[in-house]
Amino acid sequence: MSHIEGQHNEGNTSHVDGEGERSGTSHADSENQLDGGNVQPQQSQAVAAHVQAMQRRKIAQLEEKLETMQSGRALKERQTIWYVAKGRAVRRVVALFDSIEDLVAENDRRYEVDSDPDATSTIDQDRLQIGYSTLSRTLPWFYKKGSEMEYEEYVQLLKMLRQGADGARGDDTSKLKSLVSEWVNREFNPASLVDSDDKHSRGFTHDVCGRLLCPAELDWNNPEVKAGIRNRSDGYIVTDLSFPAYLYENYTTKPDDLEEGLFKGKILIQGYKAVFTSPSSAKDIDGEGDGADVISNNRRAKKSLSGIKVKKHVAQIIHMDKVTPRSIAYIACQVRFALSSVTSWRSMDGDFDYEQFWRTIVDFFERPPGREARRRVDKLLEWWTRKVFGRNRRGELSDAMKANMSVNALARQRAQRDDAAFDSD
Repeated sequence: MSHIEGQHNEGNTSHVDGEGERSGTSHADSENQLDGGNVQPQQSQAVAAHVQAMQRRKIAQLEEKLETMQSGRALKERQTIWYVAKGRAVRRVVALFDSIEDLVAENDRRYEVDSDPDATSTIDQDRLQIGYSTLSRTLPWFYKKGSEMEYEEYVQLLKMLRQGADGARGDDTSKLKSLVSEWVNREFNPASLVDSDDKHSRGFTHDVCGRLLCPAELDWNNPEVKAGIRNRSDGYIVTDLSFPAYLYENYTTKPDDLEEGLFKGKILIQGYKAVFTSPSSAKDIDGEGDGADVISNNRRAKKSLSGIKVKKHVAQIIHMDKVTPRSIAYIACQVRFALSSVTSWRSMDGDFDYEQFWRTIVDFFERPPGREARRRVDKLLEWWTRKVFGRNRRGELSDAMKANMSVNALARQRAQRDDAAFDSD
């Protein structure tokens, strides 16, 4: 029994020991599992931190790229605005109808034939070349920038300049549409006032507009002439071969001296000042112009009131201090269009060719037939400059002229007296 009990106890001991071993093994496994549980969350946190860091770097890269793109886009927009703004001078003072491409092409042609002593040029080619020279003075950066650009960039540059040029012409057309009607109504006080919005009532159907548009060689007060022009009868066809009455001083001409008073018409001067200086300056044209004073005052105001934006006038923007032939021709076309019944800008108005009209006026100034004609043209341009910009000719004074003026002369005299007193001591 004891043996059996011993076996039984031994078995029990073995069983207990076995369970004890298994129990010990389970405890170790539990510890290992606990340790593994601690490692796994740490690895997950490290992976998450790594992913977040990568995402932050990627976001920073994208933000940098976006900022670069926005900066490039902003720069491009600023360049576009700048080029378009510069182009606004082209139609006004360079060429109303000729393209910049035509001006450049003529200049290139001149370089190619420059070595040929037998090379000749036509009147149209000479006009284009003068246009290119005017363009170079108006936009002095154009040649250098254009030559450094790729072809696509150059084409885009021309497009932006053309956009600005056509936009300025459209703005001036709209401005003069209402101003011309106001000037006509005030000066002539017609029975039928010129409507500032409706152009259909203008042109030869309106008595005053018809008088101003009437060819210089015809008398609008003659009922036969008036009817003939309105019916476009033979002998009364209005073309660009006739100078309109509005171009003349007092709107009258001398048949035996058609040059006298030409380009001195009041409404022509008003149109010029309204576009190049200001509409308010066009109200008074009897005396000499104050365009130079307006520009000078604006410049001073801009310096003294840096926080306030001062509106510049066209002449100031394009650094213009003298009236030029092509700017007169431009305004002559604009004023005629404002007086006409045509509602949208075009180069032809019935039998009247605006492009040829512009060329005729330009050639009058730029191609005088002789020395005396040149002298009269120069005198007329000086008269125009005084009318628009006044007598401010300070910039034309030479050093010799300045030296002889009393302020500088007195400074020399004082210095000479001081030197003489020093030598006598």
